Amino acid sequence: MKVLLRKFYMNDTKQVAKDLLGKTLIRKIGRQILSGMIIETEAYKGKNDPASHSARKKTDRNKVMFGEVGHAYVYFTYGMHYCFNVVAKKEEDESGAVLIRAIQPQQGINYMIKNRKTNVVSNLVNGPGKLTQAMQITLKQCNLDLTKNPSLFIADGKKPTNIIVKPRIGIKIGVDKLWNFSFKI
Repeated sequence: MKVLLRKFYMNDTKQVAKDLLGKTLIRKIGRQILSGMIIETEAYKGKNDPASHSARKKTDRNKVMFGEVGHAYVYFTYGMHYCFNVVAKKEEDESGAVLIRAIQPQQGINYMIKNRKTNVVSNLVNGPGKLTQAMQITLKQCNLDLTKNPSLFIADGKKPTNIIVKPRIGIKIGVDKLWNFSFKI
């Protein structure tokens, strides 16, 4: 599999969110390989996007969103879940990131089942908190360069043709933006 290069992430955040569909998220933990096809994403842009963590100002939590594209932005939410994003934006944009909401598991499914303490594969990685728990993605992975890190990266895959576009999930502001992208396998 070919790791996505930095230039892939140097585009409009919404476009990268669409383009990530069908790509493969890969996590290596020791000799264990976990992977899955990305099937749902959401775009979060800068100051013109009130739902974005970077809408107001740069903070210790969101500073990765203002940095180099292709880096992981991981944050802790609701006091119990991690969410995994990849920084993606045009060069002239101040900030932006794509939330990886769901994957279709491919490799390491038994390991993911153990991490999630469930054997219901359809419910294994169908949400951002479930995905990070299954793949052991935490704040330790925040700011990793996904274009160069052998333990967490995104590889090329087949682009789907049946993309579903709808409002983002679990937000109270910016709900008018149709920046959630997914597809059915």
